[in-house]
Amino acid sequence: MPDLPDLPALPVTFRPGRTRAVLLTASVAIFVVITVIAILLEQLGPGERMSFVFTGALLSCVLLLLSRPKVVADESGVTVVNIVGKRRLEWAEILQVNLRPGDPWVFLNLSDGSSLPALGIQPGIAKQRAIEDARTLRALAEARSIGDPETRQG
Repeated sequence: MPDLPDLPALPVTFRPGRTRAVLLTASVAIFVVITVIAILLEQLGPGERMSFVFTGALLSCVLLLLSRPKVVADESGVTVVNIVGKRRLEWAEILQVNLRPGDPWVFLNLSDGSSLPALGIQPGIAKQRAIEDARTLRALAEARSIGDPETRQG
């Protein structure tokens, strides 16, 4: 059996911490800079100033959406929160947790034959952390799914 990590206490949340910190910081910085520019440019009218602030808010919101992904594992299953979607899975639905070399994030192979990307574990900035998180989620899925062998396929 491969070297499995110790199982953490549940619930546990996996998210790309460094990436999230960069996105949240950039979101605030962009909004503040664009708003300050709108205030300092005296030749702008009120409508133009509002359009600057609106543009800053829009860009900030996009970065906030990009910082949203996470994977939350608890006693009854896993919640995968991606950029605009959220899906709840029972442990028995997860057949395999994959993070292959070159993958942008973890993929969950499901019992219905589909594959679900889990953007909450991505090797972008912190590759080693993502590998450890993927191994932990794989170990949790294997440990929690063993109880009901009929739901395990393949």
